[in-house]
Amino acid sequence: MPVHVDDIFRAIGRFSVKFRWLVLIAWAAAAVAISMMLPSLASVTQGNNTAFLPSSAPSAQAQILAKPFGNTNLVPVPVIAAVPSGSLTARDQQWVSGLARDLARVPTVVKVNETGVSAPAHGVAGQAAQIQVMSNTPQGNQPGLKTLVDNVRSAITRAGPPPGMQVHAAGQAAIEVDQQKQSGNTGNQLQYASFVFILILLIIIFRALLAPLVTVLPPLIAASMIAGPIVGELGHHGLKVSSLAQLLMIVLVLGAGTDYGLFLVFRVREHIHQGEAPREAIVNAMTKVGESITFSALTVIAALLSLLFATFQIYSTLGVPLAIGVGVALLAGLTLLPALLAIFGSWAFFPSRTWRVARKMAKGQPVPVRQPGPLQRLGQRFSWGAIAARILKRPATALTIGVLVFGALSAAVTAYESGGFGGSLTAPSGSDSAAAANLQNKYFPTSSANPTTLVYRLSAPAWQDPSAIPAATEQISRSPLFKGATGPLTPVGGTGFTPAEYTKLHALLGPAAVLPPAPPAPVAVKLAAAHLPAAAYEMYRATSQFVSPDGTTIQFMTSLTAGDPTTTAAMNAVPAVRTEATSVASALHATDSGVNGEAPAFYDISSISNSDLMHVIPIAIIVIGVLLALVMRSLVAPLYLIASVAISYFAALGLAVLVFLKIGHDGGITFILPFLLFIFLLALGEDYNILVMTRIREEARHRPLREAVVRAVGVTGSTVTAAGLVLAGSFAVLAIIGGKGSGGSMIREVGIGLAAGILMDTFVVRTVLVPCTAVLLGRWNWWPSRLGTDAGGSVAADADSLGLAETAADGFPAIPPDPPRRRRR
Repeated sequence: MPVHVDDIFRAIGRFSVKFRWLVLIAWAAAAVAISMMLPSLASVTQGNNTAFLPSSAPSAQAQILAKPFGNTNLVPVPVIAAVPSGSLTARDQQWVSGLARDLARVPTVVKVNETGVSAPAHGVAGQAAQIQVMSNTPQGNQPGLKTLVDNVRSAITRAGPPPGMQVHAAGQAAIEVDQQKQSGNTGNQLQYASFVFILILLIIIFRALLAPLVTVLPPLIAASMIAGPIVGELGHHGLKVSSLAQLLMIVLVLGAGTDYGLFLVFRVREHIHQGEAPREAIVNAMTKVGESITFSALTVIAALLSLLFATFQIYSTLGVPLAIGVGVALLAGLTLLPALLAIFGSWAFFPSRTWRVARKMAKGQPVPVRQPGPLQRLGQRFSWGAIAARILKRPATALTIGVLVFGALSAAVTAYESGGFGGSLTAPSGSDSAAAANLQNKYFPTSSANPTTLVYRLSAPAWQDPSAIPAATEQISRSPLFKGATGPLTPVGGTGFTPAEYTKLHALLGPAAVLPPAPPAPVAVKLAAAHLPAAAYEMYRATSQFVSPDGTTIQFMTSLTAGDPTTTAAMNAVPAVRTEATSVASALHATDSGVNGEAPAFYDISSISNSDLMHVIPIAIIVIGVLLALVMRSLVAPLYLIASVAISYFAALGLAVLVFLKIGHDGGITFILPFLLFIFLLALGEDYNILVMTRIREEARHRPLREAVVRAVGVTGSTVTAAGLVLAGSFAVLAIIGGKGSGGSMIREVGIGLAAGILMDTFVVRTVLVPCTAVLLGRWNWWPSRLGTDAGGSVAADADSLGLAETAADGFPAIPPDPPRRRRR
């Protein structure tokens, strides 16, 4: 005898209810053991997005070209030392060299360079000195970066600067640390605010105290204590995990896991209102929605695993961690959640009407039917059942209007332009990094903030024939694309060396990278004999960051006229920058060239991201279409369900284009928004499609199709609405709180775009467009299945004929009782 799918989930429900304490203990033990024995997810995340670029990307090739300098994957922390007037004395310079040795002993620091003193063009000659500290701390590891900056500052304090000298840690890492100290940990604020929002929303929805906690606890355990460490362990075995994956795992697992919990808890509440005891209601609810929850999770997992076909590794490696998280959340929703509901019983819904109904039925007392008051009658008129009854009187009209509106929004996608990350870092007023930024901008302007480097490979060492370097430096400095340049002959700006002086210094001193901080006595004699100033030693040592040890690779450091490299303007300038860099290569007779920095990396990421989006979506659609066909037992329904997701996605992206590009006049939309919209709208859309359509199929077994659709929308509308509000609200919180910090414009775009898309999908697509299509197709919904033949019944003038007018005492529409079964024709 074949086993029906409902029997499988009934068995799971019975096991979880019967052995509820065993299930709880097993999950608690697994959570504690896994979180203690496996590494944390944060320990393996990589914040440098360029590490995920394919080797064929121009930025990746430029990084390979710059490997002789060894700085491409290191975090720089410039340290600036300056005196208020005059030049640094010999004693001051000796102290700076001692500080460099102390900084080399700081944990995670792998390289320290004294890059020289300031040029006469920037104050008095030698008024400031700069030390470049390089650390191998992962750029996405915020606790590690904070520890690094704190250790650098502690080393400065212990060294004891001479009286009057200012010494500060500069750069992006130092600014980020000071921003966190000023405004608090944005991530903690976001997590706390999101949790409070979800909890308050679920308390309002359930009118209960325990049900919200019971619903959120399983996905919370799944995300933070089980899935995170499992992915962390895989990261130690070669899986690349981006900081984006870490963020999305929390949001997606909590959001999707809460959705699955809502599917079950709402159905349990429905069965309790139909007269079932709480534990019996849990088993029966699992029997009815277990398949919907499972296939909903499988569609999300399928969508995530389709990212394996992406070229950009930040996307192709995104699918596995998130799929693991959703899979663990599914297991928790099917086992831990029923066990918790069985443990608390009716008290999970205290003090709502559901709890009162369950208590009276347990005592054998009749449950009085209260007459609805004014507020209840108002709620009845605007309940999903009543709205569906009115809309489905003219389904073709409603569907046509919805498609036209969404189509008009989708047309705006043609104006889509990718943008940078935005939100250039600004040091908080009065902070140590703000003082450092002022000194750096004053004395070392070309190396401040976030430089872009032009890298060249020469056919012979630079010191053999440096005659072409001054012309190249002049061409870069005069280009309208750049703001000045430092390079092999101008390591600290200013006039620098002549080619003859540079060749002479190399002949006297050898490679700059191996020179000690202080010149030995014989060197001073050699410099004097060659008629070179003593300061030439420090300047020559500074050329080590512009000339490779073998002399065949050189680089120029510059700033972009377009602005901060993280902005859209800088990203859009990359093609012209690369063209100019190629022109300079001709002047240098270089055999190869490249452009390094955030702007070119973001340009390549954006280009590859747009390309990936075009070929990942069809793969995901095919895989999800197969899953929908299996769960719907139909070849027709999956077609319009996938179409509903597509039109929802393009409409949401079109709305983002109108808001950010046309109204907000931004230069572009952050490239990650289309991908995140695709992932989350596909996940939510198919989750809710499966919930609504499986309920329609269930009701259509013993009702005319139109009545089945009205009833299904009436009893699932609150579930879909609650789930959509939970996730949309979470992204709204992200936009508000995360938008205040570094990269605020990018975070606001992501938060607002996703929140708007989810709300459109929740309130229009799942509850209007899909039901209208189902009614218009009639029996063809289930082809080639014979299920749900439309009996031709019409929708009543109001919802009373379907029992949808009854309103519960807690202000929410009560679950209508099943009418007598109709004999199927």
